[in-house]
Amino acid sequence: MAVRAVRGAVQLEQDEAGHMGEQVGALLTAVLERNNLDADDLISIWFTATPDLHSDFPAAAARSLGIVDVPLICAQELDIDGAMPRVVRILAHVETPLSRAGIQHVYLGATATLRKDIAQ
Repeated sequence: MAVRAVRGAVQLEQDEAGHMGEQVGALLTAVLERNNLDADDLISIWFTATPDLHSDFPAAAARSLGIVDVPLICAQELDIDGAMPRVVRILAHVETPLSRAGIQHVYLGATATLRKDIAQ
Protein backbone atom coordinates (compact mmCIF):
# COMPACT_ATOMS: atom_id res chain seq x y z
CA MET A 1 0.00 0.00 0.00
CA ALA A 2 1.45 3.37 -1.02
CA VAL A 3 1.32 6.66 0.84
CA ARG A 4 -0.10 9.42 -1.35
CA ALA A 5 -1.04 13.06 -0.90
CA VAL A 6 -4.44 14.38 -1.95
CA ARG A 7 -5.09 18.10 -2.41
CA GLY A 8 -8.36 19.98 -2.27
CA ALA A 9 -9.95 23.37 -1.69
CA VAL A 10 -13.28 25.08 -1.23
CA GLN A 11 -14.29 28.74 -1.15
CA LEU A 12 -16.74 29.83 1.53
CA GLU A 13 -19.52 32.29 0.82
CA GLN A 14 -19.18 33.82 4.28
CA ASP A 15 -17.07 33.44 7.40
CA GLU A 16 -19.56 31.60 9.60
CA ALA A 17 -18.80 28.47 11.64
CA GLY A 18 -21.79 26.44 10.45
CA HIS A 19 -21.13 27.30 6.83
CA MET A 20 -17.45 26.42 7.21
CA GLY A 21 -18.39 23.07 8.72
CA GLU A 22 -20.77 22.29 5.87
CA GLN A 23 -18.37 23.30 3.10
CA VAL A 24 -15.25 21.68 4.54
CA GLY A 25 -17.31 18.58 5.33
CA ALA A 26 -18.45 18.47 1.69
CA LEU A 27 -14.83 18.82 0.54
CA LEU A 28 -13.60 16.00 2.78
CA THR A 29 -16.50 13.76 1.76
CA ALA A 30 -15.75 14.38 -1.93
CA VAL A 31 -12.04 13.61 -1.43
CA LEU A 32 -12.86 10.32 0.30
CA GLU A 33 -15.53 9.28 -2.21
CA ARG A 34 -13.61 10.20 -5.38
CA ASN A 35 -10.55 8.30 -4.18
CA ASN A 36 -12.42 5.31 -2.73
CA LEU A 37 -11.06 6.05 0.76
CA ASP A 38 -12.43 5.79 4.27
CA ALA A 39 -11.24 7.21 7.57
CA ASP A 40 -8.97 4.20 8.19
CA ASP A 41 -6.97 5.15 5.07
CA LEU A 42 -6.16 8.63 6.40
CA ILE A 43 -2.72 9.25 7.89
CA SER A 44 -3.02 12.99 8.54
CA ILE A 45 -4.65 16.13 7.15
CA TRP A 46 -3.25 19.66 6.94
CA PHE A 47 -5.83 22.42 6.66
CA THR A 48 -5.04 25.99 5.69
CA ALA A 49 -7.43 28.92 5.70
CA THR A 50 -7.00 32.35 4.18
CA PRO A 51 -6.44 35.15 6.72
CA ASP A 52 -10.01 36.42 6.32
CA LEU A 53 -11.48 33.28 7.96
CA HIS A 54 -11.85 33.45 11.75
CA SER A 55 -15.11 31.70 12.69
CA ASP A 56 -13.85 28.15 13.36
CA PHE A 57 -11.07 25.65 12.85
CA PRO A 58 -11.49 23.82 9.52
CA ALA A 59 -10.42 20.60 11.27
CA ALA A 60 -13.62 20.75 13.34
CA ALA A 61 -15.49 19.62 10.20
CA ALA A 62 -13.40 16.44 10.06
CA ARG A 63 -14.16 15.68 13.70
CA SER A 64 -17.89 16.18 13.07
CA LEU A 65 -17.66 13.61 10.24
CA GLY A 66 -16.29 11.07 12.69
CA ILE A 67 -12.63 11.44 11.76
CA VAL A 68 -11.51 11.41 15.38
CA ASP A 69 -8.27 9.42 15.55
CA VAL A 70 -6.40 11.02 12.64
CA PRO A 71 -3.84 13.79 13.31
CA LEU A 72 -5.15 17.12 12.01
CA ILE A 73 -3.55 20.56 11.98
CA CYS A 74 -4.73 23.99 10.90
CA ALA A 75 -2.57 26.84 9.64
CA GLN A 76 -3.07 30.21 8.04
CA GLU A 77 -2.50 30.51 4.30
CA LEU A 78 -0.12 33.24 3.11
CA ASP A 79 -1.73 36.69 2.78
CA ILE A 80 -0.99 37.35 -0.90
CA ASP A 81 -2.41 40.40 -2.69
CA GLY A 82 -5.06 39.32 -5.18
CA ALA A 83 -5.46 35.80 -3.77
CA MET A 84 -8.90 34.24 -3.77
CA PRO A 85 -10.67 35.12 -0.49
CA ARG A 86 -12.33 32.78 2.05
CA VAL A 87 -10.58 29.59 0.92
CA VAL A 88 -9.90 26.45 2.94
CA ARG A 89 -7.31 24.09 1.48
CA ILE A 90 -6.44 20.56 2.51
CA LEU A 91 -3.45 18.29 2.05
CA ALA A 92 -4.39 14.77 3.12
CA HIS A 93 -1.84 11.98 3.44
CA VAL A 94 -3.45 8.62 2.73
CA GLU A 95 -2.69 4.95 2.28
CA THR A 96 -4.04 3.78 -1.06
CA PRO A 97 -3.32 1.35 -3.89
CA LEU A 98 -3.89 4.23 -6.35
CA SER A 99 -0.95 5.52 -8.37
CA ARG A 100 -0.07 9.21 -8.21
CA ALA A 101 -1.80 9.64 -11.54
CA GLY A 102 -4.88 7.88 -10.18
CA ILE A 103 -5.39 10.30 -7.29
CA GLN A 104 -8.30 12.67 -7.79
CA HIS A 105 -7.65 16.08 -6.27
CA VAL A 106 -10.85 17.94 -5.42
CA TYR A 107 -11.32 21.66 -6.00
CA LEU A 108 -14.95 22.58 -5.43
CA GLY A 109 -16.69 25.52 -7.09
CA ALA A 110 -14.57 28.56 -7.88
CA THR A 111 -11.43 26.97 -6.42
CA ALA A 112 -11.07 24.82 -9.55
CA THR A 113 -9.35 27.86 -11.07
CA LEU A 114 -6.60 27.63 -8.44
CA ARG A 115 -5.13 24.41 -9.81
CA LYS A 116 -6.46 23.79 -13.31
CA ASP A 117 -3.57 21.37 -13.78
CA ILE A 118 -4.84 18.91 -11.13
CA ALA A 119 -8.48 19.84 -10.41
CA GLN A 120 -10.91 17.05 -11.25
